[in-house]
This record gives sequence, structure tokens and C-alpha cells, in this order.
Amino acid sequence: MLTLVGKDQPGIVARLSTALCQGGCNLGESSMARLGNNFTIMLMVQFEGNVRELEKMVTPVAKTLDLHNHVDQVEGGQHFLIQPNVRISVYCSDRPGIMEEVTASLAGAGLNILNLDSNIGVEKDTATYFIHLEGVAGDGIDPLYKALDILSREKKMQTQLIPIDTLLG
Repeated sequence: MLTLVGKDQPGIVARLSTALCQGGCNLGESSMARLGNNFTIMLMVQFEGNVRELEKMVTPVAKTLDLHNHVDQVEGGQHFLIQPNVRISVYCSDRPGIMEEVTASLAGAGLNILNLDSNIGVEKDTATYFIHLEGVAGDGIDPLYKALDILSREKKMQTQLIPIDTLLG
């Protein structure tokens, strides 16, 4: 697994994927995000060489883009896609502890979080924290509705749950 982090700029993905493909790598699953003014990539790379050789291939590209890079040897295996069956959004006034309250409550209700994005928006001197996530409702959808209802009432959060799979019970 290859991880790169640094200041966001045009061309990061193109330059990195070009170098890797020209070096004989097969690119697999990836997650890329812009966080503030920064950009991060986690990328599964299939490469016949060793970690040191992969690092030698990536380091020049990372240096020219002023990115920090890290390579971890991970166990290969068959890839399988886990499809989310719920999409949840949470909005509230910004304050410490929001992420813990939301994720602990949803985990307690059986949610396995697959993707999560959060941000802060400021409008008219008011900061709003928001979380958008997708996951798998392992215990069904009803416990999630209950957990979100408690967050809405007790923590003054606006919440929304959208089932992705209509066969949820």
C-alpha cells in the first residue's frame, strides 16, 4: 500500500500513476481526498519487486511534488467490494467531540463505516460541522434510525439516513 500526503496541486494523480505504470506496477483500489489545502492518496499497488524498489520509483515523483510518501507491504488476496447499504448525513454547530459522539453511536447501532467525509462550513460567523458517511447496517436499519434520533434530540444534530438498498428491513 502506497500512501502520499502533501499540499494539493494539479497533476498529482497523473504524475504518480504515470511513474507507477511506467515502472511496471498494476494499480488497484485507491482512496484520494483533499483535506483543507492538503491532498492524500492511499493506493494498492501490485509490483513484482520489493518495497525498497517501489520506494525508489516513487520517491523522485514525491520529492518533485513535495509529498511525503510511505510504502507498507500488505498481504495480497482476492479483492472484493463491500457495497454500502446506507448513506448518513449529520449537521450541527461545531464543537469538540462530534466525531466521537456520531461514530460511537452508529457503531453501537451496528454500522460498519466504509467511507466518511467531514468538514466545517462557516457562514455569518457560525461554524457548522458536517459528516457524510456510507456504511453497512449490520443489525438492520431500525437501530440506526434510533441512534440518529437520540443524536438529534440530545446533541441537537440534524441527521438524515438514506437507505441505498431498498431490501433493508
